[in-house]
Amino acid sequence: MLDRIIRGGEVIDGTGAPGKTADVGIRDGRIVSVGQIDEPARETLSADGLMVTPGWVDVHTHYDGQVTWDGELTPSSVQGVTTAVMGNCGVGFAPAAPDRHDWLISLMEGVEDIPGTALAEGIEWQWESFPEYLDAVESRSLAIDVGAQVPHGALRAYVMGERGADHRVRPDPEEISRMGRLAREAIEAGALGFTSSRTRNHRTKDGEPTPSLTAGPEEMLGIAEEIGRGGLGVFEIVADFADLEDEFKLLRKMVEISGRPMSISVAQNDRVPDQWRRLLDQIGEAAEVGLPMKAQVAPRAIGLLLGLEASLHPFIGHPTYQSIKDLSREEKWARLKDPNFRAALLTEQTPEMLRFLVGDFERLFLLGDPPNYEPSPDQSLAAEARRRGVSEQEWALECLLEQEGRALLYRPFLNYTEFNLDSTRDMLLDPNAVPGLGDAGAHCGMICDGSFPTYLLSHWGRDRTRGERLEVPWLVQQQTSATAQLVGLQDRGVIAPGMRADLNLIEWDKLRLCPPEIVFDLPAGGRRLVQRAEGYQMTLVAGQPICESGQLTGARPGRLIRGAQGCPA
Repeated sequence: MLDRIIRGGEVIDGTGAPGKTADVGIRDGRIVSVGQIDEPARETLSADGLMVTPGWVDVHTHYDGQVTWDGELTPSSVQGVTTAVMGNCGVGFAPAAPDRHDWLISLMEGVEDIPGTALAEGIEWQWESFPEYLDAVESRSLAIDVGAQVPHGALRAYVMGERGADHRVRPDPEEISRMGRLAREAIEAGALGFTSSRTRNHRTKDGEPTPSLTAGPEEMLGIAEEIGRGGLGVFEIVADFADLEDEFKLLRKMVEISGRPMSISVAQNDRVPDQWRRLLDQIGEAAEVGLPMKAQVAPRAIGLLLGLEASLHPFIGHPTYQSIKDLSREEKWARLKDPNFRAALLTEQTPEMLRFLVGDFERLFLLGDPPNYEPSPDQSLAAEARRRGVSEQEWALECLLEQEGRALLYRPFLNYTEFNLDSTRDMLLDPNAVPGLGDAGAHCGMICDGSFPTYLLSHWGRDRTRGERLEVPWLVQQQTSATAQLVGLQDRGVIAPGMRADLNLIEWDKLRLCPPEIVFDLPAGGRRLVQRAEGYQMTLVAGQPICESGQLTGARPGRLIRGAQGCPA
């Protein structure tokens, strides 16, 4: 007898094939049959009028701390994600020497904008080595599956101590050998791969560049060679590519000497708006000669959310605002409504260091409901201020005060040079690209991109009005089997016998993103941005419903994924 039958849905199976009406039979957490099923089952779920897809596989999250205290792993679990891969960008919490805990928290707080107080209270540090960290995660009761990767920053701090954060210091050969050996042993114990950050955008809470920024070729290649000896694992890299040719040559060499796959973050930067095309060309050339290199790309602009309770907004640097910055939202809202206070605030200018991010009103937009992530130039705060005959700052303040100070402004800063998502579409369509970079679990006060999987499907498959859309079966494939295969998970992402019964039942015409909101539900009352979605009638993990109509059921069928998973027979 089957455990469950999902009856009569439009099955879009994750292979890219067109949808077809079919039943899906589930037993012991696996799909056992697809088609017309006459076998009895303990429970039958009607999917009439619903789209049935594999669960989303999100390969770029930062739940490394949250997973140790929050088994629900929101917001991913309410966005149709059934597998989340953490440890990206070279930051995480293992291996961890006892005297480096505070430093690792500072690194994560600075790079990923996760409140240090929440991390300090939430993490119990039941480990030192990476295998011990995997054991601690495995002991947790989880709603969805999680996979972990070895972060270069933590590894460097463990092997080199304080010297690991000193960019004037190079590790000696024995330290490089030890880093490589520990990375290989972690992957053999179940880590999915090794990650590193080589961008100046990543800094500690104190403003120091991330430790791996200046890691030299000897270190990068030494670690890669040792990982290659184990024959397991993948690489994930984010870099500035200030010197594209030399940096890519190093990363390509890592793949050549290890034989292991690598994914590289690719996005459009306004300062070098065509560099992403050259980087994709380089990746394509490597792929043509058999080197397993891929790009991770975002399905929309990577943008900041600005608000009175967020980390940034257009008035955050004004001396008058600084006098009320520690008040509650309600108190701030009341003061900002006062004419005298407003008049003083509006005479001040945004400091030069913040002007690029929060003072360019041509690139600031009211996010709205439903959230508009592809706004046109005539929807900017500057354009609306001109129409109203008021100053840009005055109109920005009016927008921030909407919803009693809960309104959010949107500042796209990557992938939006031309004020549209045409370049993003080109990135998504590149044969060597997969969707990622959502950073779920991170950037708690500025970015809320854990909704990327939902946006990929709804915007590109149905809602886009400012350009061409993309085929729904292909979009489903990209967020399921393509992402799963990127990190070596061959047992999920496709609706077929033997595969994991991780599924979404979607009411297609109602699938939509709700506006992000700020909540204070992290340990120590920490703040974070969260975003819900409508239209997911049910999400199942290992055949068990974990979320129904946007509400978590309390079921915890998720588990730690121990290493690459082969395709079921």
